[in-house]
Amino acid sequence: MVHTLKMTNDQAQEALEKGLVEMNGVIIKENVFLENESEIKVDGKVVRPAKEFVYIRFHKPAGYESTLSKNVENNLSEFFKDMKGLSIAGRLDKASEGLLLLSNDGKWVENITNPKFEKEKEYLVQLDKAPTDDFAKLFTSGVNIGYHVTKPCECVILEDNWIKVKLKEGKNRQIRKMCKTLNYNVLTLKRIRIDKVELGSLKPGEFDFFKN
Repeated sequence: MVHTLKMTNDQAQEALEKGLVEMNGVIIKENVFLENESEIKVDGKVVRPAKEFVYIRFHKPAGYESTLSKNVENNLSEFFKDMKGLSIAGRLDKASEGLLLLSNDGKWVENITNPKFEKEKEYLVQLDKAPTDDFAKLFTSGVNIGYHVTKPCECVILEDNWIKVKLKEGKNRQIRKMCKTLNYNVLTLKRIRIDKVELGSLKPGEFDFFKN
């Protein structure tokens, strides 16, 4: 049971000095930084429960926008109707499919999405014609997409006009723009990994939970 507790600064300080405040089962007697997930008790009563973080692996189908906003057409909210406070870690454009990660852990989402952490992402891409060795060489060395020269990345040529791409950037529609600059069109784009989390056998529209 969670209790509502209103205290003045003086009362809070007194509770600390008397050893009546616990954070995650440990008595604290001075002001400390409270993490979002911390459980707080005062005089044995829970005044703030520990927040339970969830980490979701989702296969976004093509045709959906990478947003949970109901104000946007073809959003993803219908897949997560009973879940609140989720944020998307790593977006995909509407035409693309594959791995999206979601969580209510803001720090973790920031760690995945902030470019300075350079989390590697892996994609399978089908082109409109067979890629050449020159294409792969230019692709991996960096491509000028108009407003940005992409960083070096990996590109492996597969069968049937497919390539496998690994990169640590995440510019808007980056792979599509890189291919277009090199005179190729993307027919299918599927993300299969973000950092250490793989899409696995999830089918479009399916999701599961994983441990961080």
